Parts: sequence; structure tokens; C-alpha cells
Amino acid sequence: MPALPDHERHSNVPQTLLEISNRIATFRSLDQQLIVLVDALAEALGAERGTLFLYDTVNDELYSHVAQGNINREIRLERDKGIAGYVFTSGESVLIDDPYSDPRFDASVDQATGFRTRNICCAPVRTLDGETIGVAQALNSRHGTFTQADLRLLEAISQQASITIQNTIYMQRMEDARAQEADFLNIVAGVASEINLGPLLQMIINAITTLLEADRTSLFLNDEKTQELFTHIGQGLETSTIRIPNSVGIAGTVFTSGKTVNIPHAYADLRFNPSFDKQTGYFTRSILCVPVANKEGKIIGVTQVLNKRGGPFSAEDEARLKAFTSQISMALENAKLFSDVQAMKNYNESMLESMSSAVLTFDDELKVVTCNSAGTRIMKIAEEEIVGADAETFFSGENSWIFEGLKDVAENQDTMNVLDASAEFGEETLSINLTIQPLTNDEEDNLGCMLMMEDISSEKRVRSTMARYMDATVADQLLKAGGTEILGGASSEATVMFSDIRSFTTLSEELGAQGIVSLLNDYFTEMVDCIADEGGMLDKFIGDAIMAIFGTPLPHEDDPDRAVRSAIQMMQRLEAFNRRQEQNGKRGISIGIGLNTGNVVSGNVGSPKRMDYTVIGDAVNLAARLESATKQYGAHVLISEFTYRGLRGTYRMREVDRLVVKGKTEPVAIYEVMDVYGKEEFPNVVDVCNRFRDGLGLYRARNWPEAIREFEAALKLHAGDKASQLYIERSQHLIANPPSDEWDGVWIMETK
Repeated sequence: MPALPDHERHSNVPQTLLEISNRIATFRSLDQQLIVLVDALAEALGAERGTLFLYDTVNDELYSHVAQGNINREIRLERDKGIAGYVFTSGESVLIDDPYSDPRFDASVDQATGFRTRNICCAPVRTLDGETIGVAQALNSRHGTFTQADLRLLEAISQQASITIQNTIYMQRMEDARAQEADFLNIVAGVASEINLGPLLQMIINAITTLLEADRTSLFLNDEKTQELFTHIGQGLETSTIRIPNSVGIAGTVFTSGKTVNIPHAYADLRFNPSFDKQTGYFTRSILCVPVANKEGKIIGVTQVLNKRGGPFSAEDEARLKAFTSQISMALENAKLFSDVQAMKNYNESMLESMSSAVLTFDDELKVVTCNSAGTRIMKIAEEEIVGADAETFFSGENSWIFEGLKDVAENQDTMNVLDASAEFGEETLSINLTIQPLTNDEEDNLGCMLMMEDISSEKRVRSTMARYMDATVADQLLKAGGTEILGGASSEATVMFSDIRSFTTLSEELGAQGIVSLLNDYFTEMVDCIADEGGMLDKFIGDAIMAIFGTPLPHEDDPDRAVRSAIQMMQRLEAFNRRQEQNGKRGISIGIGLNTGNVVSGNVGSPKRMDYTVIGDAVNLAARLESATKQYGAHVLISEFTYRGLRGTYRMREVDRLVVKGKTEPVAIYEVMDVYGKEEFPNVVDVCNRFRDGLGLYRARNWPEAIREFEAALKLHAGDKASQLYIERSQHLIANPPSDEWDGVWIMETK
């Protein structure tokens, strides 16, 4: 409409105010009322543009939802900035003919909108009780400049409109409060109905974010075991679970102090840790962190809200968040308890499923409630077939003793243990260890029984197998160390023993079948005890020969010593055995023993019809060759240099030769164990060994005449020293047939 002259515009002010009031009253929305008001005041004052700023008590700012013309976005100003800020804080109306020359004028709005302000008419908007709630502005009079009459009209319009505006604000706040209360109650009701912790946390996080108009929310609960604050979900985060120490950062400060923290500018607060922002690329501006307490007042967690839209968090936000957290704390505790119970249930189920023993539970009527996978495997039955079954029906026939045990435990509430019993499942008889325990609650009420069944059939088979080779105690140790795996094959270092009876063929002809069997049984009994005493394992009997192992399947640090001590004991026991034979008018026997240490492969070897635990390898073959060589050197016990180097104890020994056994190319030094001889069998042993050592050195130095003299001196001390006699013969042969320059004193063994 065309602009009116000044006297016409102000000729009927009451009528103008009434029309404006009527126009505003037709709308209930504050935004719509403000649109009508700014249009009306611009029209009434003949201005190009009108603006109405209201005071935001929360953010301490002046804001305008709408403005006439092409500006339809929200404008916010500091409460004391610009002409509007001056009028609001001072309560004075002003007329400004040249705003750009006025130091109070803020040109930033013009710069942002492209509008050019030439003059201003501005008045405070007051309520009836004198409270300033905003500022009304008219910009750029169409008549040149605004007059005092324009200013009085603007003041009258502002005061008239303030009544309607204030009522609308109050009504809108009441409606908002009712809506928030309804939303609040709906949220609390939804939270109270959720028992799973993950969905509950997500529900609470979404609710708080919406309730406070924030960007992101995290709800941390305290883990008393780890002393950490954790959350399964942080809204807007890729990480599904976050854990932080419960005394670190702002969340830790709130948890330990129990006091709310409201930080309007996060990076200005020393308690804020910006590292998480750096990791995620997020920028934290404002933080509101509130403790969560249960009904006893114990702090169980914290709620942390970030970046309120439009500014920092207010005291009203604090109050709303505290009220909300107080309502949800019980639901959180219940959900956390449910989560802990579920975790314990899952742990128990996993533990039962991982057990190798069968575990069954029965109710107070002795019906099967649960059965783990080991139970279905051992009893060869599907879970659905046994769960719910009656114990008396299931454990019948040969297994009826199990039902009787269940019934007895249920009646007497005493634990029952049965070791190495037999039970039949799926047409197979098993050896089992059985335990039945009563199940009761804290009030000692009978809840049923629990049965635990361990299948020891395999263990018994292994023990039976191992008992054929070693002492029962060693067999038990082997089982504890994982004997079933060892039987499958293993490579290790061991000392191998071979012993053999001399002239066994002649002995067999003299004694006959029954006599030789009786002799061997008596002899083997004595010898095997010597092996077992030192922790060795009998590998096998080969006719009249014995093969034994020291170091597998159970190794010791002194296995070479054990083998040597066993050989010495065997010779001592053989001497006693021969004396008994002579006393009974029977013939004595003599044996040779060879020992070698090296790498062997051990395990059950054979066919499915016949399996034997044994060792194989070059170390075994060399031990057998040394046993055979005892005849050539007239020795009772020969050991290789590998066994000699592994000895820890002190023994009387002499090196007798360096030889290459049949099938090999590398020479091996061999030693004779002298501790097996008594004074009568081998007199002057020390002197003989010294003479022999000197003679052997001369022999290898190619000084055979002098070597012969040393060996002859040894024979004078002990005429039965076959090794000295052997070297005399070798020296004489070498004198008669000098060897090449490459001769190194090594003897090539042509026989096995």
C-alpha cells in the first residue's frame, strides 16, 4: 500500500493498535504472530523493513525468527551488540538518521544480507510489569526520516504486542513442556521395558541426543572388575565398544567426584583430552557430563553429551539430563545384571562344552535337563534323545548301577565317586570314572543332581601298552605328559642299550627247550629290574638279546649316566645270578653290553593287528654293533664316544679303539667300562689301564715295537686282558705289513 503522510499515519493510533492486535490474535503460533507484527509495524511506520528481536534467556542472545523482505532466516545477535543491543540493555528508544556514523551500529547484518540501512527507529518491547523481552525495529523510512511520532507509535505497537507475544511464549513453553514430559514418560517407559544392555544403551543414547538437541551422546557404565568405564555404543562412532580408565578424562572426573561438569568450550578446559578427536576427526565444542547413580546413591556410570546445537548446554539441560538419568538408573542396573548373568551363563555353557568329560544335570525327578557335547559323544546319543529322558529308563540293564547312584545321591545329598567302573553305551563297554553330586540352592533346597563321567578307556589301553615296556610309575608319568601323542611318533635324543648272551646256541643245545626258556625267564627278570631301576624302558626281547632305551619317551638330564649305571648293575646282578646257578648245579652265563647315544625316532610301529612301541635310527644300529664288538675286545660293556661325552658322573674307563662299523664311513671312538670288573676277574686294573693307554698311543704313532712292549707289560699284570693281546697281534701284523702313509689307526669292522 502507498506510504501515508505523517499526520495521516498517526491520526488514529488507537485504531491502528486495535487492528494490529486483532490481526496478531488470529494466529496461535509465535512465528506467525511475529510475521504479522513486523509487517504491521513496517506498514504503520512507512518503513522498508521491520524486525522484531526477542531475548533468548538460555543463550543470552537476541534473535529474530523472521524479517520482512527477502530475509527469512534466523538472525542472532549478542544482547548488547548493535543498535538493537543498546536499546535492549538500556531500555531507551532511539532514532538514528545516519547509522553508519553511529558507533553503536553493527554493520555485519547489512554485509551478510546485502541490505543498506539508512535510518533506524528502534524501541524496547516491554511487558506490563516493565520487563524488557525484546526490541522492535523499523528500517529506512519511505518518507525520508523517522520522526518522534513514528517512535511513539512504534513504542505503542511494541507495548500492545508484548502482551500477546508474552502470552504466546508462555503458552508455547507450556505446550513444549507438556510435549517434553510426554516424550520423557514414553522414553522412560520404553527404557524400563528393555532388559538387554546393548539395545538399552542405544535407546538411551538416542533419547538423550534428541532430548538435549545434541550432536552425540555416550553412556558409560563402570566395570568394577577392570576399573574401567565402558559403553557398547557411542552414537556416531564407528567403534562399537569403548573402554577408558574410570579416573581419566572428563568422564573419569565426573565418575570419581560424582559432580556434573558443563564445559561450554572444550578446548579451553585442561581436563579435556583432544586425542580422541584427532583419532576420529570429530571436533568437540561443548560437553555436558552427568553422573548416573543407583537408588542407593552409588555412582554406576556417567552420561556424556557433546555439541548442543546452537550453543553451549544450559542449566535447564543439566536439570533435564539429571532427571532422565535418575529415572533410567534402575533399568541400567537391571540390564547390566542381566548382561552379567548372561555372560556367566555363556561362560558356563562354553566351559561345559569344552570339557572332555560328560556332564549331565537332572531335576528333582531325575529327568535329564542338560547334556554337554562330550556326554553325547561318550554315550553315543543325540542331545535331543537324552534331554528330558527319565534316568531310570536311560540308565538300565548293565548301567542300572548309575541310576541307583543318582537315586542314592538325591535321597542322601552325599557325593558319590566311582573309579575305573564299566558302562555300556552303543554296544561298547567303556571304562569310566564317575562322580555324582547333589544340586542345591542357598536355602539347601534339592534341585536335582549333576553327573560327571570321564572316559578312561583310551588311558587304560595306553597304560597297558606302556606297562609292557617300563615301570608302572614311569607309565603314569608318561600319561600325565601326554603319552597318547608320544606314541604317535617323536624324534629325540636317547641312549640305546643292547645286551646279548654269549654262546647261546651251545647253551640251548645243552639245556633243551624247557631248560632254556626257564633260564631266560629268570635271567630277563633280573636284567629288566636293573633297567627299570634307572628309569629306562624295555624296548623288546630279541631271542636272548635285550634292547632298552634311556631318554624316551620320558627324557632325563642324565640318561647316558643312567644307561651306564644300569649296565654296571646288570653285570653285578649277573654275577649273583651265576653263583645261584652254580649252587644249583647249573651252568652260568656271560653277556656283552653295547651303549650308544644319538637321535632316534620312537613310536608305535607295526600293523593294525600288531603294534609295538620301539625306536629306530642309526643310533640303534651302532649300539647293536658295539654289543657285538665286546666279543672281539673281550669286554663286558662297550660305549661309544657319544655316550662317553654325555656322562656327568665319574667312572673308570679306557679307550679301546677307533673303529668304523659295517655300513658306515666315519670312525667312532669306543670305551670299555672297567667298573664292571671285580679284583679277581680283572686284577691290577689301574696299572693295566695305564699300560694299555700308553701302548695305544704308541700304536697310533706307528711305533709298534714299543707299543708291543707296553701291551705285554699289561698282560703280565692281567693275563686275561684280551684287548692287549689283540693289539699285540695287530702291531705284529703292521710290522710285517707296513701300511700306507694315510693309515690313522682306525680299525674297519667287517662283521655285524
